[in-house]
Amino acid sequence: MPMPGGPGSTMPQGVGGGGVGPPGGPPGGGGGGPGRDDSYFTESRKGEVNELRQLLRTFGTERDKQRKRDIMKKVIAYMTLGIDVSRLFTEMMLAIETRDLVIKKMVYLFLCNYAETHPDLAQMCTNTLVKDSGSEDPMVRGLALRALCSLRLPQMIEYTSEPLRRSLQDGHAYVRKTGVMGILKMYHLNKEEFDRAAFNDILYDMLRDPDSSVVTNAILVLNEIMADSGGMALNRAVMLHLLNRIHEFSEFGILSVLDLVPRYIPANDEEGFQIMNLLDPVLRTANAGAVVATIRAFLSIADAIGKCPGDDRDPDSPTVDDLKRQVCVRIKAPLVTLLASGSSELSYVLLKYADQLIDLCPGIFDDEYRQFYVRYSDPTHIKHSKVRILAKLANPDTAPDIVAELGELVADVDETMGRLAVRSMGGIALHDSGGQGAVESIARRLVEMLDLQGIPHVSSEAATALAGLVRRHPSIITVVSAPLPRALRYITEPMGKASVIFLLGEYGESITEAPYALERVIDSYDNITDDGVKTALLASTLKLFFQRPPEMQQMLGRLFKKATEDVSSQDLHDRALFYYRLLRSSPDPNIAKSIITSKSMTMSTDQFAEEDDFELRAALMNEFNTLCTVYRCKAENFIEEENIVKFLKMPKEHPLPRDAAPVPVTDPGVNTITDQLGGTSITPSATATAPAPTGEVDLLGFGDDALIQSAPPPTSTNSLQSLSLKSNVSLSGDEYQSKWGAVADTEAVFISALPMKSGPTSTDAVEGALSNFNVFTMASGDLPTEFKFFLYGQEEDNFGGCYFLIQAVVMKAPSSLTLTIKPVGGEVDPNKRKEKIDQLVELIKSALGEYVS
Repeated sequence: MPMPGGPGSTMPQGVGGGGVGPPGGPPGGGGGGPGRDDSYFTESRKGEVNELRQLLRTFGTERDKQRKRDIMKKVIAYMTLGIDVSRLFTEMMLAIETRDLVIKKMVYLFLCNYAETHPDLAQMCTNTLVKDSGSEDPMVRGLALRALCSLRLPQMIEYTSEPLRRSLQDGHAYVRKTGVMGILKMYHLNKEEFDRAAFNDILYDMLRDPDSSVVTNAILVLNEIMADSGGMALNRAVMLHLLNRIHEFSEFGILSVLDLVPRYIPANDEEGFQIMNLLDPVLRTANAGAVVATIRAFLSIADAIGKCPGDDRDPDSPTVDDLKRQVCVRIKAPLVTLLASGSSELSYVLLKYADQLIDLCPGIFDDEYRQFYVRYSDPTHIKHSKVRILAKLANPDTAPDIVAELGELVADVDETMGRLAVRSMGGIALHDSGGQGAVESIARRLVEMLDLQGIPHVSSEAATALAGLVRRHPSIITVVSAPLPRALRYITEPMGKASVIFLLGEYGESITEAPYALERVIDSYDNITDDGVKTALLASTLKLFFQRPPEMQQMLGRLFKKATEDVSSQDLHDRALFYYRLLRSSPDPNIAKSIITSKSMTMSTDQFAEEDDFELRAALMNEFNTLCTVYRCKAENFIEEENIVKFLKMPKEHPLPRDAAPVPVTDPGVNTITDQLGGTSITPSATATAPAPTGEVDLLGFGDDALIQSAPPPTSTNSLQSLSLKSNVSLSGDEYQSKWGAVADTEAVFISALPMKSGPTSTDAVEGALSNFNVFTMASGDLPTEFKFFLYGQEEDNFGGCYFLIQAVVMKAPSSLTLTIKPVGGEVDPNKRKEKIDQLVELIKSALGEYVS
């Protein structure tokens, strides 16, 4: 549920205003000023609640507004500290009769806090809350409704349903969005009453609300209510309606809409590409959440419309992988920009997403490798993430710089950083991504690190990296072999020591000192505590025995004796017995040799089996933009199964065949307003002929089917002779939509908030005034907070014949006029076109001279 002040139910500010008295002083103590640093949250004195009671009893006669607030703040402070002030319930109820929103809000908070533990007391305030929910002040109505729904008492349902239903028809957006959240509270309190009141259908109707914050709350509530059935039901009409209005939403609202896109299955390829084009501007926002949600939406659309193996579509159709690579190319720049400009916490999460995208489409981010260099000021977790990513960005062009950068980090004071740098260098060589000569160059660097005696963790990691590298590229053993006996004396960490012992046993035939290096370890067997080192020593000694028997025979016997008597590890003990019995009972020594010295350890791929996480990466891509990416594990690993919401993709069936061209979805004007008001798109049968006296058809579905008679237009009184409009032009609905959609939003002229002396009382008054100046109405609507008009006019042919398509919004309170003008055809000179648009604006202001100041 949204917290007070959160996006679900915005509350008016002001509770924190005003001064406070000195700690422990009288509850209504002196005002204090802005420089005071006192607190209400101080230890209470004995009997101070009784003092508050006395002050509340004089509340009605107190004239000092600030003192009243201070008394209320002290009560709320005590309540917050856990002190039981329910004894003041009656006095607080009397204080609710005030016009001060700050005091009223604090009283409501008090009521909601004690409602669950004192239900009998809470019922006393029901009538007051119901009364306030019908107040003339929309803020009071919203606050009262929120408090009424927050009481969470089953017996309050009968008092809540009607104010809730009334709030959804309120003229103020704050009340409507509070009512939407109240529906969710009722659902959790009494599902039967929720179903009986048909609030589910009402919520879907609220998706057409003209205020975007109401729509946002409706989406959130529907998703929570329908979580068990796979989330809010989606179809083409709902999805395209929301996408057409996405520019109206706040950042929080945009995220709510974007979260629906991965659940929507486009009707066909063309519709999928059009949705991508609609969402493309979101990538230019500074909100990282919106950008990542858009990336997820793009990837889901690519999965839906891309050609899969075995698909019988056109061979030239892009595959899923091709589309995903195009998506990664498009989102690379905004993602890298956000990485460099965000906070450390945000950068860490974005690095996780970048890492996942690099795995999805290798090579796309390679040219941005410098953006992943470690900075001195970076927090530790950011540094570690960047080092891991750098290894994946290596190619023949970037590898030299990346390896040099990693080499500088090896001796970092952060031990983990040094280890990661060495592993990343080894990973570049292991995957052979650095080009010709890179493997040998990195191997030489790792060999040099073996002698870093003062940094034991680096020597150990270098030895481990070399062991894997030699298995993948056996030819570099000549570079590695010489320092191995010396390194065995200095490396102290078990993993590094085991790696060197492995190399000595595997390639000891070409290393002169190999037997003697192993002998020193065998003689100190009793001092070895790690089972891995013992196991590696046993295997290497046995392998070297078949390569150099005279030197190894006696030390192998000593090792067998110690290993078979070692009871610290059952696995080691059994291995030693197996090897001993194999050598003793084998009739042919070559059989034992073929078993023990097998070269099965040589790698044929560029990764170890335990590094193959293809299935995990595929699962994480399905849960992109969730905590799964940050934790790098599936949701069931950190969320209880009953709490996992499994959203379903919808719709299963589309009204359009897959090969049909979809209706344009990028029309931000006509389609938007008709969707908002519940009507259908304008069709050819509903043709608006401007000068005809026979009337207009109700295009927007207001329910008034009667024809509206209009007087014949008089001769034009246009005083702007340089802009001459036709008096007999007409457009059909489809023509209007196609012309509007043909002009990009960037080419539209936006005139915002022209002041008005007074607002019109109806749409007819505006339409009649404009038609006198040959500006005609295609459609209009009377919304709770505004009038909307879709207008058009055309120049005389000898002046260019340009069409002017106009979206006009007249706000009711305060009265203002906003115009969006799109010119179609006619003059191509931008300066002359601008001049004509300026003249058109003056013409509209002249036509509406009764209203526009």
